[in-house]
Amino acid sequence: MKCPFCQNPDTKVVDSRSSESNDATRRRRECLICGQRFTTYERIEEISLVVIKKNGEREIFNPSKLLNGLMRACEKRNISIEKLKSLVADIENELRNQFKYEVPSKKIGEMALKRLKDIDKVAYVRFASVYRHFENLDQFNRELEKLQENFQKETDS
Repeated sequence: MKCPFCQNPDTKVVDSRSSESNDATRRRRECLICGQRFTTYERIEEISLVVIKKNGEREIFNPSKLLNGLMRACEKRNISIEKLKSLVADIENELRNQFKYEVPSKKIGEMALKRLKDIDKVAYVRFASVYRHFENLDQFNRELEKLQENFQKETDS
């Protein structure tokens, strides 16, 4: 680390600790030539996740967009905002752990549907109806029938 006062490249770390927000490491340094002290912060540099939309456009992954969609699907359901935030964080962590930085929006939607199915069936159907663009009652009924079949299989097991 170069000294900001005399530009000397030789400094030593005098003290090191986590920042108050725990998102960085705070280091107190001292220049070996001029003796001046200064503070640096180290943060993990995350590469942004990029969502590939249906039309091929790309945009930075915005967790609050996903959260808002889930909140609309869960309206008037007994599902806490904390649970939905946890769901969104879980999806984001899974995507980052796959080390793929471009993800089709379809994959994110399917991940959300899979998790919603385990939390609340009504919210699942609401989210699916918007996400999968149901255009008529037949499509809606088919999804309900699949959900009912899966529910029967789960209860029979």
